[in-house]
Amino acid sequence: MTSGNETEVKIRLPDTLEIKDRLQSSGLAVSVARQLEVNTLYDTEDRRLRQGEMLLRLRQIGNKGVITWKGPGEPGPYKSRPELETTVGSIEMLSQIFNQLGFVAVFRYEKYRTEFISQNAAGVVTLDETPIGNFLELEGPGAWIDETAELLGFSQKDYVLESYGRLYLADCERRGLEPTNMIFASDAQ
Repeated sequence: MTSGNETEVKIRLPDTLEIKDRLQSSGLAVSVARQLEVNTLYDTEDRRLRQGEMLLRLRQIGNKGVITWKGPGEPGPYKSRPELETTVGSIEMLSQIFNQLGFVAVFRYEKYRTEFISQNAAGVVTLDETPIGNFLELEGPGAWIDETAELLGFSQKDYVLESYGRLYLADCERRGLEPTNMIFASDAQ
């Protein structure tokens, strides 16, 4: 269970092998197993949460379920917003409860996530492989994000502050596609 503010940035990666080498040489190379995350965003029919710049998400990682609420973001060089998160017993049951309360699934996105940790780190580095490309995510205090980005060869000009949903919409627009869900092709049926 977490409560507080989430502060993070994404960095688009053209090459995941190169960043893995950089992570290893930087000492941030202890990785947690790569896992598929299936995320479903919920909102009301009239998109009340989106209009209030909030997010309600159910995430499934293997047999584990996580519910997350995120509040409106704060302007600045990082993506920062309030976040409440806890595990849940049954994603399917909670989805049914949401439906009974008037929340409907509005967007589904998938990613393979590998987490890199260090004993001395004040934050978390993750490698996200998505249907629209690969991203490094740095989450922690702003100073730590900047130091870690620099250590890995990046700067604030490389920071991406948009959500995966917004990045997916921009990708669909660029490619002339009608947006649906951001899922891997083998799941598209």
